[in-house]
Amino acid sequence: MIALPAATEHDALALLTAQAVRSRAKLMLELGLRGELSHFTVHLDRMDGVADAVLATIAKAYPSLDIPFHARWRHFAIDGADRWDKIASAASWPDRAARARAEFDLAIVSVLLDAGAGAAWRYKDAVSGKAIGRSEGLALASLDMFASGAFSNSARDWFRVDAGKLAEFSASALERGFQVGADNPLVGLEGRADLLRRLGRQMISRKDIFGRRDTPRPGGLFDHLVAQGGGDAIAAPSILREVLLQLGPIWPSRLSLAGVSLGDCWKHPAIKTDNATSGLVPLHKLSQWLTYSLIEPLQRAGLEVNDIDGLTGLAEYRNGGLFVDLGVLALRDADDAERAHEVDSTLVVEWRSLTVALLDLLAEKVRARLHRDAASLPLASLLEGGSWAAGRAAAYARRADGSPPIKVISDGTVF
Repeated sequence: MIALPAATEHDALALLTAQAVRSRAKLMLELGLRGELSHFTVHLDRMDGVADAVLATIAKAYPSLDIPFHARWRHFAIDGADRWDKIASAASWPDRAARARAEFDLAIVSVLLDAGAGAAWRYKDAVSGKAIGRSEGLALASLDMFASGAFSNSARDWFRVDAGKLAEFSASALERGFQVGADNPLVGLEGRADLLRRLGRQMISRKDIFGRRDTPRPGGLFDHLVAQGGGDAIAAPSILREVLLQLGPIWPSRLSLAGVSLGDCWKHPAIKTDNATSGLVPLHKLSQWLTYSLIEPLQRAGLEVNDIDGLTGLAEYRNGGLFVDLGVLALRDADDAERAHEVDSTLVVEWRSLTVALLDLLAEKVRARLHRDAASLPLASLLEGGSWAAGRAAAYARRADGSPPIKVISDGTVF
């Protein structure tokens, strides 16, 4: 057996990139195509059926093909009305940067609170009277809390998130805001509250990043990114890198390498490399979705964001479920569909990593059929247009509660 070299900080930082997510996903797909994975077989002959489902979804939702990014902002639109835009348009902002900081505050907290709600939970919307579940319900609950000043220490400025407030945020406060009760359970409630507290403490410890123009707040990351981009332009993968570096320490019970927190990164024995990162599979799902969600505030503030396709697809259960439900991915053991799996299991790591690689192949097929290229139909738009909604539709067509085809035990911080 050849001994691997000792891990260095350079090795660890190399895993905190979209490029690492994509390259390891391709390795996982190659193993799958050779029949060398423990839990899945891959059937690319069924990819046309997935492309058909995604194209039908796009035709219904975005017939003009003017498709926005798959970002948190889409979930703030209820019955065609954009709740956040209405709030923001009515507010008085001293400049574009002030609004961008508030939008960073909202997006970061809302995305961190988004991990799967479970099939039973619903949020009763006071405006429409509807009981709304899953990501849309979580988004609306977080928006209502933000707009009511639940995360602010200022009686004069509700539209902000203060690090000090988050550092002591209780599960009971989140329980009230998300209308959780015995008859309305929310998966991973304490995990979500703990994540907010960790975020608060991280911001307080890094005032140089989060308190450049204000007391520490998530919106301080906006000023940091503006400085990183020289005030004019920034590449999307660079945004992700900063998100991973600055927020990485908040993730609980995760791997680290050479003292660097690796975030949404997991072990899989079949992934072999010639350095200390062998066996490690980065995915960075929430961080990449957060990055997609930070692009629009940056653009509204006047920055150009380029290389958006440098990010990857999202390794989550709607995209992944689409490939399982439509037969591109098949479990070797059919009974695994009835069991619940830990998020760090080799089965879940395989599923999520394969999803990333297959989304790249799906993008090629859909673009070819629509006569578009990556510039006119970036992956972020394909996800929104797209694969996420088609995955949800496929789930509801097969299971009454719309649950994913594979059960994952969630602590509220991954999916």
